[in-house]
Amino acid sequence: MQDDHQTAAARRGHPARLVKTAAAWLERIDPGTHRRIKGLRLVTAYGIAAMLGTLHGIAHALPSGASLGSLAGGIALWASVSEGRATRAGSSRDLALLCAAAALGAAIMIGFAPLLTGTGRPGPELTLATGAFLVGYLRRFGILGAGIGSQIYIGQLLAYGAGLTLADLPTVGVAGLLAALAAIVPRVLSGPAEHPAPAPTSATPPAAGRPSPELIMGLQAAGAAIVIVAMNDAIGLAQSEWAITACTYVVANSAAGTIDRIRRRIIGTAIGVPLGLACLPLALHAPLLVWAAAAFAMVIYAMALPERYDIACGAYAFTLIVTLAASGEHAFVVLAARAWETLLGGILGLAAAMLAFLLRPARTSP
Repeated sequence: MQDDHQTAAARRGHPARLVKTAAAWLERIDPGTHRRIKGLRLVTAYGIAAMLGTLHGIAHALPSGASLGSLAGGIALWASVSEGRATRAGSSRDLALLCAAAALGAAIMIGFAPLLTGTGRPGPELTLATGAFLVGYLRRFGILGAGIGSQIYIGQLLAYGAGLTLADLPTVGVAGLLAALAAIVPRVLSGPAEHPAPAPTSATPPAAGRPSPELIMGLQAAGAAIVIVAMNDAIGLAQSEWAITACTYVVANSAAGTIDRIRRRIIGTAIGVPLGLACLPLALHAPLLVWAAAAFAMVIYAMALPERYDIACGAYAFTLIVTLAASGEHAFVVLAARAWETLLGGILGLAAAMLAFLLRPARTSP
């Protein structure tokens, strides 16, 4: 009888221990809950933008109103991720600029797509190489420059995925305005509850007579992106933009940093994609639960991004798979391609870092 009581007590204590362990892990990853607040803010920004984009009074007059919600939501989400100011005024200004940069990126994709589409042409995804270059190069202008470069690429990526055309330019402009509103309001409300991580500094000063590290990073990412476009034209890839995105964001300011980011991205994606695929039945029968899980994963993403890139990549990979499934994409081959195309992008990013446009530290006097 005593053993039964001890067993029952142990069972009652087991959930409590799990909760305590989870709380300790959260506190270790995010001391002070500041990043959790940012995670909730970026999910809120996405939700507000997507909701505004579905309002009949806004969307019905646009030629591609059906894409407005997802376009505005994506712009608001990633603008909130890239923003990192400590004050409401500074954050609001940067969020407006970041949303405008994404709209500009979408317009660039729309403008170049007709020139790159057709027999014997590489395809509109070649435009992503310009965004990939700016992701690396604009880091030289600090946190805002890095965010603008990323947002231009994000805008190109969203326009490419939605298949927007010249007739959709008004939709892009409205999406940028809705995204700015949706991103700024939660930031104003969060106020001083967030403590942004300090902006990273370049660890590799340029050698004498050499271009800046940021220029080399941009060339590495763009070069890898062009190779992926050529591969897609030659053999066909399920989702070439995923491979381009992987090679764009793994490039760091040193070869060792690039290797570390590739390792972490591959590990995170290798965990996040199978978890997302395991949730595919829920996407069919309980889409609301899937969207809630995706929102929680993005909170984890915001918490982990500054220091645990592997966890952040896993959380985002999971979010991407389940949201694609909840939105109607159920082809297993397409969803699973996220994993192997991330590996392909990482390998090409590594090749660019190790074999082309090498970053060399400056020589110091003895």
